[in-house]
Amino acid sequence: MARPPKSTGIAFSLLLLAAAAAASDLLLLNSTLPDPAAVVADLHSKVAMSRRRMQEAGGASGGGGCLTGNPIDDCWRCSGTDWRQDRQRLADCGIGFGRNALGGKGGPVYVVTDSSDGDPVNPVPGTLRHAAIQEGPLWIVFASDMAIRLNEELLVNSYKTIDGRGARVHIGGGGACITLQYVSNVIIHNVHVHDCVPAGNANVRSSPTHYGWRTRSDGDGISLFGARDVWVDHCALWRCADGLVDAIMGSTAITVSNSYFAHHDEVMLLGASDAYLPDSGMQVTIAFNRFGPGLVQRMPRCRRGYFHIVNNDYTSWEMYAIGGSANPTINSQGNRYIAPGDPNAKEVTKRVDTAEGQWNGWNWRTEGDMMVNGAFFVPSGEGLEEIYDKASSTDPKSSALVDVLTQNAGVLGDPRNDAEETGYRGVNYAGVGTGGGGGNGYGYLGMVYANGGGDRRSRSQSALSLISSVTTLIALGCLRLL
Repeated sequence: MARPPKSTGIAFSLLLLAAAAAASDLLLLNSTLPDPAAVVADLHSKVAMSRRRMQEAGGASGGGGCLTGNPIDDCWRCSGTDWRQDRQRLADCGIGFGRNALGGKGGPVYVVTDSSDGDPVNPVPGTLRHAAIQEGPLWIVFASDMAIRLNEELLVNSYKTIDGRGARVHIGGGGACITLQYVSNVIIHNVHVHDCVPAGNANVRSSPTHYGWRTRSDGDGISLFGARDVWVDHCALWRCADGLVDAIMGSTAITVSNSYFAHHDEVMLLGASDAYLPDSGMQVTIAFNRFGPGLVQRMPRCRRGYFHIVNNDYTSWEMYAIGGSANPTINSQGNRYIAPGDPNAKEVTKRVDTAEGQWNGWNWRTEGDMMVNGAFFVPSGEGLEEIYDKASSTDPKSSALVDVLTQNAGVLGDPRNDAEETGYRGVNYAGVGTGGGGGNGYGYLGMVYANGGGDRRSRSQSALSLISSVTTLIALGCLRLL
């Protein structure tokens, strides 16, 4: 029997997937943004544009050149111009709660030529510290490959982009790392941050006109303290003294995307104290990241606010992947969770230091997540769509696409098979169940079990409605026509 044209199958499938997304009524309501409805429209437009351009170029099977369906990367890598000639286009490509981070857009380009950090109070022109403390928008790039070992925390001023594209930039290496304290509009892109250690009990300059005494720091890779409108993208982070990315003290409007995490215990802390009420307004998007080998817990660990965890690849963990306390709202959509071999560590979630009777009402949901090797997510709360408005920030895609969406996670161009130099290694998926071929086992709405079964509590609470099931099955049938 004659097969329909491939382009027809693609168009019809995308139309049905879009209908499924619309049916789920995934809305964004970000209290930090003046017009949430406009943000929703913009995000839907970006995802639709990425899909349309990929379709026109031949789909995701290799005929589309640089197009991947990842709306961030497709926005700046496939714009028709050389990114080296238009670096600041990146600032237009953010998604999620940190999408309004301007970084240094509109400002001059500052080229870092000196990797030294001799005097944190009087930084030498040409150094990263000298660039980071300046007033006004600044787009910071690097003249060559650099390993920057900071003597004290790098205090980044507002309206800065640290753009490592075109060079291999390592920050840390036994020194201090990056702090964003009471600043806004910062983009950190395409740099390695690793082996960060505590510093402090010293004077450090934070602007051309101010320096002050810094107490002992924690040794985080990237620390946000009362910061907002922050976007961390395409970074590789590993082995720091405390967290790899920590956001506390009222930080909000944050996106962490396309990044690679490995070889660390407490990966990401979002909110430092159950008692700190201003964190109730925190909104964070975690999207298109790959959580690699050697990770233990906190991917992330959330308090109070609203957290959208979408289309990430969790390749393993030792204790748990996603944890929280103090009633955070957690919206997990389209992720792949590959449980470790330990039969006592299969659960994705953990309510930290909280009795079950207290967390039953917390709003944690799993939707379209793929569960592999016995992984299971324990949802809670009422499950009503409107509850998750403030924890929805971008259109999720099917968990079947996680490999494609995260294929470039980390610093662009870095091999993942060189653990000695880069500190992280790609995951060998040989022998890991992925839900079968031809789309079988993949869904957009509801939890998907790739192999190993799952917890009975999760199965009963993630049943699909009849309408959603029919829509998904039709879409999957169309995908087989491709």
